[in-house]
Amino acid sequence: SSLIGCQAVDQFRAMIPAAMNFGVTPVEIKEIVYQAVDYCGMGRVFPFLRATNEALEKLGVELPLPGQSATDRDTRLEAGIQAQVDIFGEGMRNFTKSGPEETRHINVWLAGNCFGDYYTRGGLDFRTREMLTFCFLAAQGGCEAQLTAHAGANMRLGNGRNFLIKIVSQCLPYVGYPRSLNALRCVDEAAEKQKG
Repeated sequence: SSLIGCQAVDQFRAMIPAAMNFGVTPVEIKEIVYQAVDYCGMGRVFPFLRATNEALEKLGVELPLPGQSATDRDTRLEAGIQAQVDIFGEGMRNFTKSGPEETRHINVWLAGNCFGDYYTRGGLDFRTREMLTFCFLAAQGGCEAQLTAHAGANMRLGNGRNFLIKIVSQCLPYVGYPRSLNALRCVDEAAEKQKG
């Protein structure tokens, strides 16, 4: 996920066979790429989707993979709101109705699309998805407010401060020191908020 966040498509392509050698499944790899769309944007993720499909086909994986979607047009918003509550806490229950009227539609999109369409999919649990989101945000930089919030969500789900420090340490060679140091600061800010 950090390779997607920092746009290292060649390194990502090279890591797919290695990841599979260590037990990462094709479904998990595709889910990482799909989830990246909400955090990095389709324009930046599309080359990774193409690279993933090419690498999997080269490894003899039959595509398409089994579908992982768990919602539809009628259930995605409600499921997304519940996912936000499960991850961030009860304070997210009315998030779609918060903020200025002219921007509330974005809150609805976030709940229905990011959380309803993606977080509810099979293949990865919430705890893993939050770790991936932390990596997407840390690797692209400039998302410190969201990175702090998702560091807090990680801690709430059991990915504690020490775990996140290990994640930052593993990502450092790919994303560099400035983004890694920023991520560590966000982890510490989230840890302080958890205490309060």
